[in-house]
Amino acid sequence: MSELALHGARIVVRAGALADAAALVRACADGRRPVVIADANVAPLYAAPVASALGAELLTFPAGETSKTRAQWAALTDELLMRQLGRDTVVVAVGGGVCGDLAGFVAATYLRGVPVVHIPTSLVAMIDAAIGGKTGVDTRHGKNLVGAFHQPAAVIIDPLALHTLPAEHRRAGMAEAIKHGVIADEAYFHWIAAHAAGLLDPSIAAETSERLVLGSIRVKVDVVASDEREGGRRRILNFGHTIGHAIEHLSDYKMLHGEAVAAGMIVEARLGELAEWTLPGLADEVQALCASLGLPVRIGPSFDADAILTLARGDKKARAGAAEYALPMRLGEMNAADGRFALPMEERLVRAAIEASR
Repeated sequence: MSELALHGARIVVRAGALADAAALVRACADGRRPVVIADANVAPLYAAPVASALGAELLTFPAGETSKTRAQWAALTDELLMRQLGRDTVVVAVGGGVCGDLAGFVAATYLRGVPVVHIPTSLVAMIDAAIGGKTGVDTRHGKNLVGAFHQPAAVIIDPLALHTLPAEHRRAGMAEAIKHGVIADEAYFHWIAAHAAGLLDPSIAAETSERLVLGSIRVKVDVVASDEREGGRRRILNFGHTIGHAIEHLSDYKMLHGEAVAAGMIVEARLGELAEWTLPGLADEVQALCASLGLPVRIGPSFDADAILTLARGDKKARAGAAEYALPMRLGEMNAADGRFALPMEERLVRAAIEASR
């Protein structure tokens, strides 16, 4: 078992942890009354056994990014109120990134805040969404525009859950792992490249999946530990996401988050090269690794550049109506930008990077 800590959150990574999830929840719940939240796909597979072991109620919602809305947040909150759950409640989010973001936002706002425990079951959630305390929902104006920082009491990660993850979700999760390598760990990037085929194997060995998960978590913990509220260095975690979020939104969320981020990383790496911040050839290296894992590496003609730029200007990371981009210098090193860690870029360069990625 490996254990890390981040802003009060206990992060447990262990093959087979799901079997002991109830005991781990109780250990950090301080006698609170648990309620489990999961989507309809994860509920029968993982959430129902956890709820049963805890003697907790199970609330479900329809699976998919389209459920990550204020309406669904309100519905879940109303369910808690109807059951007269008090401030002695702990929310247990079992599932992927959508569930973690949505249930985490419910916990952050219910009765002005109750604890949340994350039990992520997707790769994206294990290595990114469940770590760091970001919660929120999407709106018609863009992704994650309404939310709150709410650190979990614990994150319980069982890499064996990846065995039941659909292939497309396993592949999409690899985009976030690649991102972690680009922004802070060149050796991890090359390890992913060397093990690419095996990392997509549905029967991936426990030690390999643990190495993958821990490699990413260590990067994210290191970054977030020094900048919880995204005032500086944490902004490097947004590499690929300004363009990626725009593409994801324009696809009506038919593209998985990681698929959109893969394309976004390639565009933003090309943007860095055009602006002469990024070592030439890095975009091609990122593209080659994404391609080897079956991730999208081209932006289709249906994604209009003007629409992408408009959404980028409305991104939650924008300042004064101008999008800002976290740009790599080289593998494992990002542009510090005098402590801002993100820069506004001329739209002609962004447009050129988009067109070069078609």
